[in-house]
Amino acid sequence: MQSFPPPDLVSYIGLILITDELQAPADFLIHRFLNLRLKDAKQQSWCLLLSVSEDIERIKAVASKSNLNLSQNARFKFIDLNPHLEEEPDNTPRDSRLRRVFDLVTSELYNINGSDGNRLVILDDITSLEWLGFSVLDLSRLCRALNAFCLKAGTTLVIRHHIISPSEPDTLFQHLLQLCSYHIEVRPLSSGRSGAVSGELCLHMGPIESEPSHQLIARPTALQYRLTDGGAVFFNKGTSEGVL
Repeated sequence: MQSFPPPDLVSYIGLILITDELQAPADFLIHRFLNLRLKDAKQQSWCLLLSVSEDIERIKAVASKSNLNLSQNARFKFIDLNPHLEEEPDNTPRDSRLRRVFDLVTSELYNINGSDGNRLVILDDITSLEWLGFSVLDLSRLCRALNAFCLKAGTTLVIRHHIISPSEPDTLFQHLLQLCSYHIEVRPLSSGRSGAVSGELCLHMGPIESEPSHQLIARPTALQYRLTDGGAVFFNKGTSEGVL
């Protein structure tokens, strides 16, 4: 039996792309990354969560179920991107507004540059920015710039993207796939969601990596999970026993 994600992936320096679908949202993985990094006393990680559609109170409520108090955690910071993306009276170009997102990240990382511990930046989610009208080209440039800066700063970067039509991968997903080191694919069961299984996930290697440094999980051997009040329980296909 195994848990997910493995510790060495949680602290991996590079871009980790998480994709999900409407029937199998990957919220639990975002919380899982935060939980594992902030609870690791040895790493003393500093975490920045940039959100477009998530409410901070809900994030705190979910974290509290795992005995993680984000309100009193000085190593966690939440930034709602919406105020930073609002149009200016002088019709500031959209790419300039995305520049604010990049500046936010670089500013925060510079502020804690002298601190001990690793860093985790989560952008949740990139798809909502496209729905707000930002072009695929501008969003791709943003992700490329964030990835380059995080690599230089020794920071883990996690970006979530919603897959709308699994049979027809969108252009933004294709751009993100070329940038990532690892791709975590969260998807519903082909037979539909059941009471015992909420969905399944796979771990693929991105084109940036020449050799996998983590054990990959292919679709035929996908890791299944069940969502509970306390988080996600993971188990291998064909088994009913799970572990946290």
